[in-house]
Amino acid sequence: MFHVKHNPPHVLLLNPWITDFAAYNLWIKPLGLLYLGSTLVKAGYQVSLIDCLEHSIKSKPFGDGKFFKKKIDKPEALKFIPRNYSQYGITEEMLLHKLSNLKRFPEVICVTSGMTYWYPGVIKLIEIVKKLFKDVPIILGGIYATLCYEHAVKFSGADFVFRGGDLEKALKLISEISNFTPRNNDTKINKLSNYPSFNLYNELKFVCILSSKGCPFNCTYCASPFLTREYIRRDPLEVADEIEYWVKGYEIENIAFYDDALLIEPKRHFIPLAEQILKKGIRCNFHTPNALHIREIDQEVANLLFKANFKTVRLGLETSNESFQIEIGGKVKNQEFLNAIKYLNMAGYEGNEIGVYVMAGLPGQMVKDVEESIFFVRKSGAKPIIVEYSPIPHTQMFEKAKMFSKFDLENEPLFHNNSIFPCEWDGFTKEDFVKLKERLKRGEI
Repeated sequence: MFHVKHNPPHVLLLNPWITDFAAYNLWIKPLGLLYLGSTLVKAGYQVSLIDCLEHSIKSKPFGDGKFFKKKIDKPEALKFIPRNYSQYGITEEMLLHKLSNLKRFPEVICVTSGMTYWYPGVIKLIEIVKKLFKDVPIILGGIYATLCYEHAVKFSGADFVFRGGDLEKALKLISEISNFTPRNNDTKINKLSNYPSFNLYNELKFVCILSSKGCPFNCTYCASPFLTREYIRRDPLEVADEIEYWVKGYEIENIAFYDDALLIEPKRHFIPLAEQILKKGIRCNFHTPNALHIREIDQEVANLLFKANFKTVRLGLETSNESFQIEIGGKVKNQEFLNAIKYLNMAGYEGNEIGVYVMAGLPGQMVKDVEESIFFVRKSGAKPIIVEYSPIPHTQMFEKAKMFSKFDLENEPLFHNNSIFPCEWDGFTKEDFVKLKERLKRGEI
């Protein structure tokens, strides 16, 4: 089935399934793994990719949509949850077919990981490839591997667990394992100088862009400062060139920005980027699922968002409770939010086109706070979107979450799952949350 191995080494990249109570393909791509792929190709390796989340069903016009899913047994720790638990992505038969049809036997296998509580899919994938590729070293990286390093070392089955997103260190590790000296050692590897290897996909409905890496803010619920210690921002003209590359070379119509802070210092970054997009005559749909920083939206920025065709505009308000705003990082004030909505409306956006994230289930949060935040967003004319809080290790809020939660957040990543409402208490129960969502759906709040 496989040929005898020869130089250059073949590295197989794998993106696991999602295992959860619910999942939606909101422009999900393993961007870190794809940056590793392009780095390896430039260094002289042969690279293959199998993305277990590649195929979605019922795609919407903008490329987002539902994953194919298969009901599976719930992990023992989650047996008490009265909901179906599923594996999202390609079938196991499709995975085995792809693995058996690789043109070359891999010398190294690199597996990434997403949310900490998706680790059952990671373990299952590693078990499968270990049986098929005996003695081939497996490196596990990604979010789960970084945030829950000890857990991953103990339970994942990987031969190496790689923490952080340092591409230079990852290349060095792979070089040592494969006994191969990379060519053209690029000192700008971590500056996102290569385009991610989307070209490894057979079918490409959308791509994701990073115009910056990391975040200058330190929100207490967010792990971005831990996952990416350095805030790196690319030349906006180079970002525009990359967008043009995907749109014109691959006929891509939808691009999602993965930035945590796309609008920071807009005159130095977003404004020249948007102006260059318009100058180049690039026409595609842009999306901001990670939310835009509200404070930076003035009339000029709002006009450019609209003119450049940003279709999915999401704002990160989180809460209208001013004391909570300060506690979680102080990145936005209510008046700044109202100003941003006004500017976006004047630029041409309808209220229902502006989605505003409101967090529910923060440690110590009252149900009344979320109700008031939803009402505040509704009154502004925008669309509230509830997002459940997920306790994340290495964040400032994690210690407080452990105090409020009845679950063992420290030792079991499955309990980080926002679907179980991990920080419920007398002031905000799971039942309160279900009723809140029903009222929001009926338009009562």
